[in-house]
Amino acid sequence: MTFGIIKERKNPPDRRVVFSPEELVRLQQHYPEAKVKVESSDIRFFSDAAYQEVGLNVTTDMSDCDVLIGVKEVPIEALIPYKKYFFFSHTIKKQPYNRKLLQAVLEKNIELYDHETIVDAENRRLIGFGRYAGIVGAYNGLRGFGIKYELFSLPKAETLTGKAELIAKLKRQAFPPIKIVLTGRGKVGMGAKEILDGIKFKEVTVENFLTKKYSEPVYVHIDVLDYNKRKDGKVKDNPDFFQNPSDYISDFERFTKEADVFMAGHFYGNGSPEILTNDMLKAADCSLKVVADISCDVDGPIACTIKASTIADPFFGYLPATGEEVPYTHPSSIMVMSVDNLPCELPKDASEGFGEMFMQHVIPAFFNGDKDGILQRAKITENGKLTSRFSYLQGYVDEHSPILK
Repeated sequence: MTFGIIKERKNPPDRRVVFSPEELVRLQQHYPEAKVKVESSDIRFFSDAAYQEVGLNVTTDMSDCDVLIGVKEVPIEALIPYKKYFFFSHTIKKQPYNRKLLQAVLEKNIELYDHETIVDAENRRLIGFGRYAGIVGAYNGLRGFGIKYELFSLPKAETLTGKAELIAKLKRQAFPPIKIVLTGRGKVGMGAKEILDGIKFKEVTVENFLTKKYSEPVYVHIDVLDYNKRKDGKVKDNPDFFQNPSDYISDFERFTKEADVFMAGHFYGNGSPEILTNDMLKAADCSLKVVADISCDVDGPIACTIKASTIADPFFGYLPATGEEVPYTHPSSIMVMSVDNLPCELPKDASEGFGEMFMQHVIPAFFNGDKDGILQRAKITENGKLTSRFSYLQGYVDEHSPILK
């Protein structure tokens, strides 16, 4: 079996890759029967020479590969028919901008596996860049606070070498006694927590966060039942929230009255209530100054996330009185950071971490008969058709289809 590491072709350029040179060496050591080819790329963090130096084949011809592995969507014109592909297709939520891509995948008889669909038997995601989104998002949120109040000027994360340097830069700054609220217990939220713990900000309980004043920076890490409550007033458990989200309303306002910075790293599911509403932001006692929406669900649960910002221009101002974007220097605005491709700012760390997960959870399935069902669950298309697990996408594929009738 020949694995091909493909060049990223989407704009803006993405310097990440699924496997570092060292991880590919490990792959061949563990599975001597595997062959590996690396498509030449002038944008990848790891240079062609870095792969060649460890004995890997770097080429422009990937036509003899069985499995092609990338990060972002592959342009339709670059898809090779009858291959197995792994990449983030951004189709499984029926994203309209990628419907033609899924149509082309089916037309070209490609077996598509989405990194998002690689899950265990309990439907828990096994690989992703979430941790690095959290790490960069927390850094950006604190960097934004320094910029907004002209306290300090930190370099962009993309100019630094990795998490250790982000932490080192932050630790050199003098922070006022700000209060930070962080949502999310998954990879994103825990990645943000790594930064806050790394710079020695004190973690406090919900009760203390809401009732006490501090002389040092503090943060509270809250779970879904800390910021949502049942409409009927009953107190239940997390599974009840996830099973019956429409029975809940936001209870986040008690945090907006105390927090200076909100770092949003939560998962937002269908039917879940809004978390931070515009009414909360307009309230006279709202103390929020910076919202770092790491999850970045545009027009989702965070009212001020009205657009995705960019690595080049990560911050904008949101004016609660009008619900519109303004310069973040506007005295009545809340600064928002809503970059939707944060892991791109740490291409080395993100690539190495992602490759380790892919090596652990996915590669063995090619050599053990997929005994744990990893590939079977992740497969979106096969033989020109949607698999049964993803048959719900059929209407999305068919709608106004120029390719499939």
